Amino acid sequence: MLLLSCSQLSRGFDAGPLFEDIGFELNSGQRVGLVGPNGVGKTTLMRILAGLDRPDTGDVRLHAGARVALLRQTPEFAEGQTLFDEARTALQELIAAHDDLVKTAEVLSITTDEAVRKTLADRYDRLNEMLRFHDAYNVDHHVETVLDGLGFRKEDYDRSVATFSGGQQSRLMLAKLLLAAPDVMLLDEPSNHLDIGATRWLEDYLIKQPEAMLIVSHDRYFLNKVVTKVFEMNAQQIESYPGNYEAYWRLRRERYEQRLKAWEAQKEYIDKQEEYIRRVHYGQLHKQAASRQKQLDRIERVERPTWIDTPHMHFGQVRRTGDVVLDAENLSKAYDRPLFKDLTFSLKRGQRLGIMGPNGCGKTTLLKILLGEEKPDKGAVQLGHLVEFGYYDQHLQALDGTKEVIRAVWPHDDTDANEQAMRDLLGRFGLVGEQVYQLVGKLSGGERSRAALAKLVAQGVNVLILDEPTNHLDLWACDALEQALLDFDGTAIVVSHDRYFLNRVVDVLLVFEGDGVVRIIYGNYDTYERMRLLQDPDKSAVPTEKQVAKEEVRTAAKPAKRKRQYPYRKVEELEAEIAEKETLVRELEERLASPELYREGAKVQEVTDAFEDAKARLVQLYAHWEEAVELNG
Repeated sequence: MLLLSCSQLSRGFDAGPLFEDIGFELNSGQRVGLVGPNGVGKTTLMRILAGLDRPDTGDVRLHAGARVALLRQTPEFAEGQTLFDEARTALQELIAAHDDLVKTAEVLSITTDEAVRKTLADRYDRLNEMLRFHDAYNVDHHVETVLDGLGFRKEDYDRSVATFSGGQQSRLMLAKLLLAAPDVMLLDEPSNHLDIGATRWLEDYLIKQPEAMLIVSHDRYFLNKVVTKVFEMNAQQIESYPGNYEAYWRLRRERYEQRLKAWEAQKEYIDKQEEYIRRVHYGQLHKQAASRQKQLDRIERVERPTWIDTPHMHFGQVRRTGDVVLDAENLSKAYDRPLFKDLTFSLKRGQRLGIMGPNGCGKTTLLKILLGEEKPDKGAVQLGHLVEFGYYDQHLQALDGTKEVIRAVWPHDDTDANEQAMRDLLGRFGLVGEQVYQLVGKLSGGERSRAALAKLVAQGVNVLILDEPTNHLDLWACDALEQALLDFDGTAIVVSHDRYFLNRVVDVLLVFEGDGVVRIIYGNYDTYERMRLLQDPDKSAVPTEKQVAKEEVRTAAKPAKRKRQYPYRKVEELEAEIAEKETLVRELEERLASPELYREGAKVQEVTDAFEDAKARLVQLYAHWEEAVELNG
């Protein structure tokens, strides 16, 4: 059902129009991602749709009775409210309807007038049906489900909202919007302030909802899982793409290349016709020239397609380290609680190690220990030959805010560096023209982030340690950074909550799971997710009748099970072999980290081959296990 439509929307400010004459529709059940470079007007458009801003031209139309609500970034709460009571206010209409139902029933029980009795009975039936439809007899349970899913603890329910942090208050705003369940949800960065567990819950929750949604997000993994369509805002227009984020990313290039070919073909034809007209216009063939001019005048000109520029990031060539970059053995660290204990791993040249976990779990502390800036309570870190660390701090404190960009990035000990070389370097990271002479403190978050990455290149380091490098980058800069890391000749350690980034870049993953436990995964985020579901299968609550009906419809629409690619094996057998192979991989990695191995030249290649074979077998076992879980019955 059509819930919202808009047409000929335009909005601009002093700097010029953000968008002009755009239009689209939102239907029930659609989950649309809204993407585009920073500053194109995504938030302005969301405010217009929510009725918080007015367009210069055009209008927004809502289906009769449809409600629309925007996830606000600035929390607003009544004074003195507890967490639970504030969340419950989102269902005030249902609560009021329930109170009305009770009062109607009371009056109905004592009324003797038959006409009044009939009117009250009809009212009671309407209210009862509405409350049953919205499952309003379980309001408190619904509130608990959403608060728990978004990471609130039950012991916090009676705390005053004013005592919560800004991030927690933002999560409460999200909880209220989900509970209110407007017909059209406008979600502006809904996964901000959520850890990965709460983000997973939100993804699953949104997928099951019947409302229409327009979602602005920099979380590509989130978009990939949730949305069914993507709107791209660029060059003052909106273009629609079917499917999830990955489908959009592929289709946009295909469309651009097709349109560019069409534009080039038309341009070539027009150029030839215009050249002919110029040559014969004053000669005997002037009539033919006039005829061709009329034909050109009638042609509908193809506009040259626009393409969102991506910085051409590249970390350049670096000095080669030893085969083993670092060897961490039995590392332990605790403050008021254990952060990690008995953590042992090694990092070989060319590897890209990812580190993930909730805030405060010890990720940054581990980085400081690897850098030698902090000592572990137990264990040691041994660095390899010719290792040169470059550290990207997520707070971007390595850049002096009082200096011009070119001076802040310039390596102090490099007397050979010249201004043009530094401008070329900054240009590779999308900082061009007068931007290089701006004060660092005047840059946007994304510009400052790219300047900090350029500084690492200027330092010529061969081991990058990047703490949340995608925080301030838009989708296009993230893609460029990922490609630069994949092309990097050196070694990289990245702390990130960006699952899409981890999935694309890393080949080994350290996952902080709490209580001092750090899990080593030989693969990327998807590998970890498969193993997590193996050990912690989802234990969801008993479904409601409505959920059962939805599930039956969804199940009926599902295609038949996939065919087997691997021979039948019991899940338990595969799990045992996976554990055995993981142990073997760790043992071989330890051997490769041992200096003694390199005294026996012939053994090095043998152990290296065994290590690569074991890793390849482990990837195959993960896939085999996934198939067995799905098909064994």
